[in-house]
Amino acid sequence: MSSEVAGEPTLLIVDDDATFRTALGQALGKSGFAVSLAACAEEAAAMARGHVFEYALIDVRMPGQSGIDLVGTLRSMDDGIRIVVFTGYGTIANAVAAIRAGAVDYLTKPVDAARCARSLLGFAPAARGDDDEDLPSLERVEWEYLQRVLADCEGNISEAARKLRMHRRSLQRKLSRLPPRS
Repeated sequence: MSSEVAGEPTLLIVDDDATFRTALGQALGKSGFAVSLAACAEEAAAMARGHVFEYALIDVRMPGQSGIDLVGTLRSMDDGIRIVVFTGYGTIANAVAAIRAGAVDYLTKPVDAARCARSLLGFAPAARGDDDEDLPSLERVEWEYLQRVLADCEGNISEAARKLRMHRRSLQRKLSRLPPRS
């Protein structure tokens, strides 16, 4: 998807999740951005060689080159681009690496178009409480972490339980619950 309208700020969205990438692109397109979509870092770099983007939203974990590496690549092509990195697997180390590579912000999923737009445009919440609804609950963070460890163990519950240092049945019980809303 690529939409160019004269006068609209250009935005590159890079995420390997096609459904999320498309939905976010459509929402930000309605917000006034001329949106281009890429499924991987290599595709995004090729697009950036032929086009100047004012903004970029980049996922950290993708097949091939990581989103953090892409931040450096895009910044070397155009040091004026404002890049926001987002991920479902946020860590302090990744956040530091993204900022050092040249990102202006680091968001954790789930993110919505309004939050992305605020971050891209440099608008911070007016008061600390304004962004509280974006904070996931402790139960949600735990559930997402368990899902990530299980995915890293390729679905092997026994191996995931060993890595988490918990009993296999306890892990099975936690995984059998529906994900908390947030």
